[in-house]
Amino acid sequence: MVGATGYIGKFVVRELVSRGYDVVSFARERSGVDASTNAAQTCRELQGSEVRFGDVCDMVSLMTNGIRTERFDVVVSCLTSRNGGVKDSWEIDYQATSNALEAGKSAGIGQFILLSAICVQKPMLEFQRAKLKFEKELMASGVAYSIVRPTAFFKSIAGQVESVRNGKPYLMFGDGRLTACKPISEADLARFMVDCIADPARQNAILPIGGPGKALTNLDQANMLFELLGREPKLKKVPIRIFDVIIPVLTLLSKLFPTFVDKAEFARIGKYYCSESMLVLNPATGKYDADATPSYGTETLRDFYRRVLKDGLAGQELGSHSMF
Repeated sequence: MVGATGYIGKFVVRELVSRGYDVVSFARERSGVDASTNAAQTCRELQGSEVRFGDVCDMVSLMTNGIRTERFDVVVSCLTSRNGGVKDSWEIDYQATSNALEAGKSAGIGQFILLSAICVQKPMLEFQRAKLKFEKELMASGVAYSIVRPTAFFKSIAGQVESVRNGKPYLMFGDGRLTACKPISEADLARFMVDCIADPARQNAILPIGGPGKALTNLDQANMLFELLGREPKLKKVPIRIFDVIIPVLTLLSKLFPTFVDKAEFARIGKYYCSESMLVLNPATGKYDADATPSYGTETLRDFYRRVLKDGLAGQELGSHSMF
């Protein structure tokens, strides 16, 4: 298991362990948001698996500290770049994941399960191009593969819960209906991924997946949150055209000053997620199709909002992925 300390990775490890699989989790000694989790904490979080420490970006470390000349049956990868920056995307979403495939092949694996993203259907960002390059490599590898492309995670649309609870307005772009998604919980996604191991129908396949229920717009999410708080919706609408001012300026600056390269990319990421739905893209129409986006699992966004309004957002920290 690589990417074991990530948001989804932890749940995948727990699901694998609960089903009796013999799991080796390969992780950095410092992980989590802002590298705040040490080795001892990581071992506790990944209890039931054998935790081995090293650097997935370093093939020697992966082989020496991870594989250790042993035989493995399956590699599960939940690797993803920490912030979507240009360099980080190619180092993690492509190269580190490619390293994991090569290391797995040397250890005799017959299967590779990849956590990808539904947004790679319409690649406009570096991390999407990096993921697609690896997907193509995986499909040509001769190893049985399951490429799981989930829609939005609950965590990714939880960024405004605290501010709204504290009385601030819900920030949305346009009228709040520009995009929609079928958000999925981390536990449901983990179950779907682990099911790929024993289900032949999910092998050698690209698998878009969403959570239960209908697709929700940003406005739907806002109204749901205020309803659970027992308040009238308090909305602040921002024109998406603001990105058309910010992006060209940052792009120009990035050509002069390298420190602006990632800032320009982050602005492009912001516009993408505010203007593109996280649903299956119908190739015939070029439009996002909620009905064609498979639903899976039992936990709804309403369940999630209700829980975090009661218990807080511990474990849902966005870190460098935070937009608001």
